[in-house]
Amino acid sequence: MNMMGKLKETQQKVEETKKRLDHVLVDEQSTDGLLKVTMTANRVVKNISVDDSLLEDKEMLEDYLITTLNKLIAKATNVNETELAAVAKEGMPSIPGMDMFK
Repeated sequence: MNMMGKLKETQQKVEETKKRLDHVLVDEQSTDGLLKVTMTANRVVKNISVDDSLLEDKEMLEDYLITTLNKLIAKATNVNETELAAVAKEGMPSIPGMDMFK
């Protein structure tokens, strides 16, 4: 297969991986379990579960959301980047001196 064909194949695999990551769920929760959030590896929030006790303190709920969402976004981003890098590395032609995916 020529280089252009290989690059097109890799691009198609990357697109397929992006679609698959829509179905990979990543979870995070606050340290005490009062707030739970689920999102896809493509960083789309799918579910938020809030314990009733957090509804009484708006400021605390906001703090919980910020902390938990930031941790979850970092987790989901790591999954996303790892998966896409693996596909890209697999499809890259071997060019001497071009080892950026190793």
